Amino acid sequence: MHIVSFSPFGYEGNIVSVEVDLRRGIPAVDLVGLADNAVKEARERMRSAIINSGFEFPKERVLISLSPADLKKEGAGFDLAMALAVLINPIEDNLLKTTVLVMGELELSGKLRPVRGVHAAVSTAVSLGIKTCIVCSENAPEASGIKGMNVISCNTLREAYESIICLQEKSLNKNEDSFPQDNDELEFSPIDLSQDFSLIKGMSFLVRGLQIAASGGHNVITYGPPGCGKTLAMQRFSSLLPYLSNEESQSVTRIYSLAGLLPPKSSLIKKRPFRMPHQSASLEGMIGGGINCRPGEISLAHNGILFLDEAAEFRSSVLQSLRVPLESGKVTLSRAGRHTVFPAQFQLLIATNPCPCGNFGSDNKICVCSAHSVEQYWKKFSGPLLDRIDIRIPVFSSSKDLLADDKTDLSTEKKSFSTEFLRQDIATAIKVQKSRQGKLNAYLTPEEINYFCKLDSECTDYLNEQIEKNDFSARATHSCIKLARTIADMKESYNIELQDLKEAVSYRKNEGGINYCF
Repeated sequence: MHIVSFSPFGYEGNIVSVEVDLRRGIPAVDLVGLADNAVKEARERMRSAIINSGFEFPKERVLISLSPADLKKEGAGFDLAMALAVLINPIEDNLLKTTVLVMGELELSGKLRPVRGVHAAVSTAVSLGIKTCIVCSENAPEASGIKGMNVISCNTLREAYESIICLQEKSLNKNEDSFPQDNDELEFSPIDLSQDFSLIKGMSFLVRGLQIAASGGHNVITYGPPGCGKTLAMQRFSSLLPYLSNEESQSVTRIYSLAGLLPPKSSLIKKRPFRMPHQSASLEGMIGGGINCRPGEISLAHNGILFLDEAAEFRSSVLQSLRVPLESGKVTLSRAGRHTVFPAQFQLLIATNPCPCGNFGSDNKICVCSAHSVEQYWKKFSGPLLDRIDIRIPVFSSSKDLLADDKTDLSTEKKSFSTEFLRQDIATAIKVQKSRQGKLNAYLTPEEINYFCKLDSECTDYLNEQIEKNDFSARATHSCIKLARTIADMKESYNIELQDLKEAVSYRKNEGGINYCF
């Protein structure tokens, strides 16, 4: 019997071999293998847990080795593995010759506590051919989300020991057959009528823009005076997106497991993450880092949404750190001579005021900001960051629109902006894109744009005219084409029509007369 555990680091982590040798000498427990204080303290927890579980602790001198020896071991996840390695040492030759992944923290009473990183540990173990794991019962649903692993859940050290003694080879065919498979049908969360888009009045341009963004995975920035409804609409955006596919869910669940944010007794995460960090967020909090390279907000928003409300209040360095992940869909973190790569393919939503006082561009309010202060205000975002945002939406709704009679809710226009109605075109567009190119339009490369987004002569002439008129960069030009492709996909149109391109350009170019924005 070979017992292994797991040491998390960044997105990957390492399988750690746990070996025990009983030697002659003064009874004590020696621990080798670059263990930190939490692991060293496990010696005393392990001793008490073994005795309180009804076992006799060895009277010999116990040597516990954690290898590889040059890898720093941190956390309390080694408790159970070390205790079982000590208990089975005298009878190891009589046990099944197999490798077992063991993770769990021990209480002094012998009860097990859940630990973080179980999903990542099981996933790594399966890739190395390990087929059996023993975890705390609260971590069992998390571990069961990985295909090809025989999961044994326990509540106490004694249960774990008995499982080791009785362990026999088991066929995993039943587990493999029953594992959920992806299908072509998109699933959405139940609609909360109190959060329905039909309740948002006077902002049809914004709602339409968010529908296009949800259909193609495009980034969005909205700007307008305080209280106009920017945050209200953005917070409802996640209701337009379908559940995660199984492949996406595995990646998101792994990140949340490593971060210790997975709810107890939960299996795979199905709902897309929606992260809304505070304006005081640090650079490390946004991109990740610290001890063991923990994931930051951009990785926690992987396959989901990162919403920056009052974005101009964030530090400039934090905003600029988003540029590379937006382009590459990943972030590389380095610490103590090691590095890790976290996935960070998120959809960026930004809401901000048009100026420091918030009234610039408003028809019925006076802006008290100088031209210089407005220019400095928008410089915080920088051109390269804004150039990566496909959709720009000014929001200057009228109070009269917000106080409209509820009877208008029954109109055709109102029904067209209900969440249920918006989802229909979104689902259509996503299915078309997945079938055609296997990913959303927002992630198309320049080569793929030339292949999948062909323009006729009329559209080409119009786009060239807009490039010259608006001084579009190459990235902005590709953005317009991708937006037009998404709009066409929403109608299941094979070709991009001129009206699709015109609507795409209207969301890409400067609107609302705010020259400092873009």
